[in-house]
Amino acid sequence: MPIYEYHCDKCEAEVEILLRGKETPMCPQCGSSKLDKLLSVAAAPAKTGGLPVCGPAEPATCGRPQCGSGRCMFD
Repeated sequence: MPIYEYHCDKCEAEVEILLRGKETPMCPQCGSSKLDKLLSVAAAPAKTGGLPVCGPAEPATCGRPQCGSGRCMFD
């Protein structure tokens, strides 16, 4: 059962929702169904069996090779 991240258009909350089957997501704070699915990053378990190790924060990119070099076509 996947957990998805959403942004609520009505109350501006960002929430994580566990969905089963074809359930329609609803904001747990205001009950609205007007939600935008957010892009989330999957976390891989560390080899030591502990929590994932996070490196320094880096600016988000669109995933294209040009973005890493500072010449993104979407800027």
